[in-house]
Amino acid sequence: MTDRPRVAIIDANTLASMGLKQILQNVMPIMTVDTYGSFAELQSGQPETYFHYFAAMSIVLEHKDFFLARRRKTIVLTLSLDTMSQLSEFHCLCVNVPEPQLVRSLLALQQGAHGKGENLPPMPDIIQRKILSDREIEVMSLIVQGYINKEIADKLNIGLATVITHRKNIMDKLGFRSVSALTIYAVMHGYVDINKI
Repeated sequence: MTDRPRVAIIDANTLASMGLKQILQNVMPIMTVDTYGSFAELQSGQPETYFHYFAAMSIVLEHKDFFLARRRKTIVLTLSLDTMSQLSEFHCLCVNVPEPQLVRSLLALQQGAHGKGENLPPMPDIIQRKILSDREIEVMSLIVQGYINKEIADKLNIGLATVITHRKNIMDKLGFRSVSALTIYAVMHGYVDINKI
């Protein structure tokens, strides 16, 4: 078995790193995500073995030569949309946005950079298997598009209690606790177009 591709997060903000790591592991479950609090820590951890670097803007600016040489692998973490234009030579990701927006940006980045995953190793069997019924997939698709239970019931011509049951079953079967995780699953499996979320 080949080693899983590795991604590095380089950010002095531990809380931000841990949150991003959790989201990245949902968006790219085949990746191993390592976190570093400084550039020096990254340097001591075989930096050339990483598929991507998610690096805080301050770290990229301090070590611009290193990251410019690896421009295609670097995603700069910015705190505002305004600062993204300052580093136009890099892919930038604004992390100071609501979770659904951040998830959408990561999914768009992943799909754009990796052609719907064609350049990545195959997903593990357990993730590829069809776990949900056709009706559950319909309900999930509407949930991640932002519809509320009553609207889903009306659209599918089923009872509100049935929607709630489907919703609970979907979360239980997939082991998710948030709509963001469900959104990632739905987009990654092609159940929902990213432009509809």
